[in-house]
Amino acid sequence: MKKTNETITARQRRAKRRYFTAVLTLALCAAMTCPAFAAGGDPLTIVNNLSDFIFSIIKAVGVIVLGWGIVQVGMSIQSHDASQRTQGFLCLFGGLMIAFAKEILTTIGAL
Repeated sequence: MKKTNETITARQRRAKRRYFTAVLTLALCAAMTCPAFAAGGDPLTIVNNLSDFIFSIIKAVGVIVLGWGIVQVGMSIQSHDASQRTQGFLCLFGGLMIAFAKEILTTIGAL
């Protein structure tokens, strides 16, 4: 019977330790908060900045695809492989389309 009482008290101690750890963590989170004030200005500029950032990432991916297409075309010319040359030109033109996506969309009036 003594083992059961010791086990219960050990469980109670662990439960109390977990409870106090959770309370202390929540109290620290509440004590260490700092207010964040939004900058005054036009929210449309934030959206435009995000749009420019996303299009710059897309442009970087397009340049990488364009470079890979150039490598494929060069390797196909060296090995005289027509199917690889076709894939290289498709990759090259796809990279150009991706790299200049924003300019294309602006030209056709979609952006």
